[in-house]
Amino acid sequence: MIARVSLEIALRKEFDYAIPPALARQIEVGSRVQVPFGARKIMGTVTALAEESAHANLKPVLKVIGAQTLVTPKILKLARWISDYYCCAPETALKSVLPEAVRKKEEGWKKQLFVRASPPPAEFPKLPKRQQEVWNIIEERREMLLTELLELAETTAATVRKLEDRGLVEVTPEISERDPYAREHILPTQSLVLNTPQTVALDKIKAAMDDGGTGISPVALGVPPKASEGLSIRQEANALVRRDAEPEPAGRLFHQQKVFLLHGVTGSGKTEIYLQSIAHALEQGKGAIVLVPEISLTPQTVERFKARFSSGKLQTLVAVLHSHLSAGERHDEWHKIRQGRARIVIGARSAVFAPVEPLGLVIVDEEHETSYKQEEAPRYHARDVAIVRGRMENAVVVLGSATPSLESYHNAKKGKYALLELPERVDDQKMPRVRVVDMRQAAAKEKGGLIFSPQLKEAIHQRLDRQEQTILFLNRRGYSTSLQCEKCGYVANCPNCSISLTYHRIEQKLACHICGFVDKVPKVCPEPKCKNPAIRFSGTGTQRVEEALAKLFPRARVRRMDSDTMKRKDDYRKTLGEFRAGKIDILVGTQMIAKGLHFPNVTLVGIIHADSALHQPDFRAGERTFQLLTQVAGRAGRGDVEGEVFVQAFAPFHPAIQYARRHDFTGFYEQELEFREQLKYPPASRVALLTLKGRNEDKVKFSADHLRKVIESTAPGVDLMISGPAPAPLHRAEQFYRHQIMLRTRAMSKLSGALAKMVAALALPEDVTLSVDIDPVDLS
Repeated sequence: MIARVSLEIALRKEFDYAIPPALARQIEVGSRVQVPFGARKIMGTVTALAEESAHANLKPVLKVIGAQTLVTPKILKLARWISDYYCCAPETALKSVLPEAVRKKEEGWKKQLFVRASPPPAEFPKLPKRQQEVWNIIEERREMLLTELLELAETTAATVRKLEDRGLVEVTPEISERDPYAREHILPTQSLVLNTPQTVALDKIKAAMDDGGTGISPVALGVPPKASEGLSIRQEANALVRRDAEPEPAGRLFHQQKVFLLHGVTGSGKTEIYLQSIAHALEQGKGAIVLVPEISLTPQTVERFKARFSSGKLQTLVAVLHSHLSAGERHDEWHKIRQGRARIVIGARSAVFAPVEPLGLVIVDEEHETSYKQEEAPRYHARDVAIVRGRMENAVVVLGSATPSLESYHNAKKGKYALLELPERVDDQKMPRVRVVDMRQAAAKEKGGLIFSPQLKEAIHQRLDRQEQTILFLNRRGYSTSLQCEKCGYVANCPNCSISLTYHRIEQKLACHICGFVDKVPKVCPEPKCKNPAIRFSGTGTQRVEEALAKLFPRARVRRMDSDTMKRKDDYRKTLGEFRAGKIDILVGTQMIAKGLHFPNVTLVGIIHADSALHQPDFRAGERTFQLLTQVAGRAGRGDVEGEVFVQAFAPFHPAIQYARRHDFTGFYEQELEFREQLKYPPASRVALLTLKGRNEDKVKFSADHLRKVIESTAPGVDLMISGPAPAPLHRAEQFYRHQIMLRTRAMSKLSGALAKMVAALALPEDVTLSVDIDPVDLS
């Protein structure tokens, strides 16, 4: 037998290896193997088995990793689609479906010594007092970790070994699973009674799960009912992923929609619908995957799912996959899923590849979040991959958000997805009152930099007096955004990137948030001809907000949450636990406090510099601002007291701010869609972003000009708009100059195929690289 192996080096081809007789029973499609490649030994994945090869003198497979195949055939098919659609090497796509901790050439199980009571002899020996005390513990517990026994009995391993010599116990090395939540005591919860809109939404989701068909109606895909049958999975999958501009054949007649957009205001009870939908999947003998943005994957979020499924007739293991776990914890959690012991997976972007079989339900919470898009190859979007995986495995997919992306909402309005609406908060809670403060007027009355408007200061005072809690949001960490000399105009910039350095006061450093460069804070202007001692900091970061609060409200208990303070694994859990317990009065933070938090005592939210993101060179700037304001405002008023939100802005009449003030998503969508259609931006078209980078700017510019000519000559049959080349908004990053070409089309699957062939044949200078980003979310 021959094993066709995809290696972990991006060569865009597979290699044949002979299967030694000793390994014949162990190797299957999806097995992880070690093989010789030149003088090296390289890891790879078996993608196919064959009886013969076109090549002679094949080298043998050296080793099989694990007793079980790691890449299932369904995940292998999904990886191939990712490679095809996102224009990346198949090896790169295949590598992404397994966590790094699982890909290692040695199995990563942790083994520890366990003590187990042996069957007692017919005549029990008389034991010394110390051994008898230890034996009493073992007899009661029957089995336990040796380290736990030594701590409990306050004894040594020698005492236990003496019991082993007497034949009373066995001491053996066994796998000890690392559970990140083992020490958490989580109280079980029961299903809540749903209101009418929740019931309607859940019933529709359950009906789709009960249906045995494959899912999407031809009308939803823009395909006439008599479309020809027997078309490829790729064609059907492509038709599902944000393809309103791209009518593609559906293949078969599907009578039941299986992709839902659950559009519910903040606090409308979307999570309860998720939980009851998962329970239905478990009753059917199927598993579920819940995707949550990394930033929202708080201990509170995980606890909700573990609490619901930790007891009762549907008791099941809930596995968690995210970047804050140690490598060992990730390894063990993933294997719980692969072995079928964990039926529910909750995780960030890469959890979409979790080997749940059979898969009944995929939930993508906060589906609009940009963190679902991978920044390096393969540059997949987890939401879109979830939809394609659901289509391939006949699973229901639920996309949930209070502020859906324009693409998803447009697909729902066109009938491509089923739209489920939750227009009101649960338990008759009112939406928070949003007050927009014009900071131009407030700043004119105050000298110096103004952080808090008089209205926000007064509101904070009131909450402190009433012992209610406040959240203050500023999406900018550090103390000040730049260091500037008012005399000569000098600005402290990063030497590696085209961006100013941020001042961090506590650490007394200037830092670049792109490449990590750190510099000392100068006492005078560094310009030789200036040397002005009055060099000053401008702009505001979370450190400065925290300091200002300490001066204004000296008795308030203030805590800051950003990536500078949340460095250790348990910092996040500890801070939120203290906030929930009422030990913190004011919580200041960046995006990590914007979503997924439910604290009933929070009655005030202040948003500082709400319009800072509006001025970015990105057609989604207004959409992102609207989403962020709505999400942050949604943290207020989740208890018995009505919430209040103060939005401080220098552009208070911008449509994104005004629609967010009125909680009017539909109004925002309609005016934003009109702008997108005029300029042919998504969802009116699809975008591919080509970025060239290198240390020599002239070479990069020349290569970009050459690439445009190549595109014009190789893709004449594709509906295409070409913009650029032009310097990227972030022109220089980590010493690399960057130029971009933006492509807009209504037929992305055709374009991605043409781009893949073009990239394979393209000859660029050695020190210039090209990246292709299909459906980008970040244009910087």
